[in-house]
Amino acid sequence: MTGTAPRNGGYIDSGEQMRADVYRLLGVLLAGPPDAALLDLLRGIEPDAAEEDGAMTGAWRSLRAAAERADPASLEEEYFNLFIGLGRGELVPYASYYLNGFLMEKALAELRGELAGLGIRRREGVAEPEDHVAAVCEVMGVIISDSGLQLDNQSQFFKNFVDSWVGLFFADLGTAEKADFYRAVASLGAAFVAVERQYLSLPA
Repeated sequence: MTGTAPRNGGYIDSGEQMRADVYRLLGVLLAGPPDAALLDLLRGIEPDAAEEDGAMTGAWRSLRAAAERADPASLEEEYFNLFIGLGRGELVPYASYYLNGFLMEKALAELRGELAGLGIRRREGVAEPEDHVAAVCEVMGVIISDSGLQLDNQSQFFKNFVDSWVGLFFADLGTAEKADFYRAVASLGAAFVAVERQYLSLPA
């Protein structure tokens, strides 16, 4: 949904790449229903048995199980009901809605200003505004792997544009009436945001 900032040409270690990859996976899953190829990939998830964070391990297992029982046709209907709907989906996945109560509000303007300063822009042909949850997740992946921002700057972006509302969104998604596969996506997102909050040294 976005463009990418110029690569810094530096080294990114495996832990940082994994963070970026999780954000990008969440972005893809929230931008549209997964196709057969992505479902196959999710069915091959092998959580790290030595992973200390039980919530993340459980979330990966739940996502794998959800992918194993899902099919693309049912996921298209689920995604439509949750996020698009006839007039409106069950959820409204935009920062402006969660932070300001309406679409295209202050939160979007502030995010656009921040992205402009980072050299990140929306790709041509993308209709969704930048404060869609999928775009916000994708941008965090870009920031970690491509922008060269240090952890303190990443932490500030996360605090202002991710943690300020995305946790609430995942809580709503996890209890949405129309959610089945996407309950597992919500579980992964919620667990990952909690890990990120701790990693970036932000209070709960």
